[in-house]
Amino acid sequence: MQLKAIETFLCVAETRGFHAAARKLNVTQTAVSARIRLIEEETGRQLFTRGAGGTNLTEFGRQFRPYAEQMLSLWSFAARDLPAQTHNRVALRLGAQLSIWDPLLVDLAVQFEQRLGQLLLTLNYDHDLNMINAVATHVLDAALTHERPSDPRVQSHELSPERLRLVETPDTQDPVFVNLELGEVYQDHVRSTARRASGQTVFLGNCLMALRYVLGRGGTGYFPDYVVRDHLSAGELLPVPGAIDLMLPLYLVTRQGSAIAEDILSCLTDLRAEG
Repeated sequence: MQLKAIETFLCVAETRGFHAAARKLNVTQTAVSARIRLIEEETGRQLFTRGAGGTNLTEFGRQFRPYAEQMLSLWSFAARDLPAQTHNRVALRLGAQLSIWDPLLVDLAVQFEQRLGQLLLTLNYDHDLNMINAVATHVLDAALTHERPSDPRVQSHELSPERLRLVETPDTQDPVFVNLELGEVYQDHVRSTARRASGQTVFLGNCLMALRYVLGRGGTGYFPDYVVRDHLSAGELLPVPGAIDLMLPLYLVTRQGSAIAEDILSCLTDLRAEG
């Protein structure tokens, strides 16, 4: 899909007319129509409707608009700003399937820079993004996930698992269970605990939001040991008696033949040992 077509789509959306967009872009209306048709053919969806009130975005057009804006913004950065920033800097794009590893990603980036110099760095946490596919398709260079990959385009390294502890606030009258939904292993482990709670709140993998919620209103939940350690010491949280810790699998995923895989693995191994 051509960038000029994206630019034209945004111009039509802004001016609400093919004629107006043609004047603003200093091209013919035929060219505007051809560019819009190019996007519609590639997406298989109509972008605009035309009527007495002017040219309006379809529902798909409204959904497509922020992606188009992001594409132009990324291209502008890549073409104008990126060349000046990349001189003698390693580009590294890291992602994590679960928010419990956000701090680990940050620590990894810091340690990587200490060893290899300043990075052109992108960190990404996205609960919905398939991290294994993102690495395989070059969206990310490396990712942390709780799933063992089977995609032949990537390689994985099993790391020591993340230890999650079941904790509760003192004197909780309404023991709601905070469900982080951290994958099948987690769900199997917490099922009985969730059933015993009077209520359940889902945070879709956002660990720090869930912890703030528990501390603010009272409740119980499984959290990584490093997240709750200080709160346990301060008496703000208590370990649930008799609860079994959850050992959540952790894998580093990189592309086959990645030149930086060993450096990332070495940094991660050191960080996990320190933790």
